[in-house]
Amino acid sequence: MNNLPSTKRRLVDLSVALENEIAADPPGAGPKIEYFQHTNTAETVCQFFPGLRPQDLPDGEGWAVEQVRLSTHNGTHLDAPWHFASTMNRGEPAWTIDQVPLDWCLQPGVKLDFRHFPDGYVVTPQDIESELKRIGHTLLALEIVLVNTAAGARYGQPDYVSAGCGMGREATLYLTSRGVRVTGTDGWSWDAPFVHTAKRYIETKNSALIWEGHKASREVGYTHIEKLHNLELLPDSGFLVSCFPVKIKSASAGWSRVVAIIDEHV
Repeated sequence: MNNLPSTKRRLVDLSVALENEIAADPPGAGPKIEYFQHTNTAETVCQFFPGLRPQDLPDGEGWAVEQVRLSTHNGTHLDAPWHFASTMNRGEPAWTIDQVPLDWCLQPGVKLDFRHFPDGYVVTPQDIESELKRIGHTLLALEIVLVNTAAGARYGQPDYVSAGCGMGREATLYLTSRGVRVTGTDGWSWDAPFVHTAKRYIETKNSALIWEGHKASREVGYTHIEKLHNLELLPDSGFLVSCFPVKIKSASAGWSRVVAIIDEHV
């Protein structure tokens, strides 16, 4: 008799839905989705078939279809190095989203729980080391590191764009220097929210603070996922992440249905 434990595969959707009128982007930067119902399109269907009338169609219905106007950075998406700067890896041309290696996008995942940090806090390498020690994990090359911030619980609320901590330059380089090439956050941005960075800039006049986590790609090229969801449902490690982006020629990002794949012993 085989007494080996069996496994059950569990999928966790880490993506948010594209939808109208939700606080997920700065004002005016959200998607616009126009919905056409079956009864709205019957005449359109008939145009393809001479002599066909709407009443000839089953229930007089055409097809349901949507017209969408959106940015490549609306919804859950994977940013390419091209979004961050024109170069990566200290002078190489930065990759666009259609050039990101597919093997980067299906790898073991690690979750760092930074929900306790206040809004606008900039995570340091020491913070990462402390969290890795807490969960008992040593980073391996190509692991996908997901950062659970206080922003995740506020998605869709008016303060979402300004919520959560961000990853600084040194923290980002800490990850990429260990072979990490895909990271992710449930916040609007990998960096600290702009409203907090603006205050630090006014105080210091140090422009290096602006988008410092993103700009770290100029030294070591990497990608990151923004607007993740449900990270609190994940274990610290022991799962796979699938985050293949939509292939858009020469684009700075691609939308992604990000999924965590967890095999549990039963």
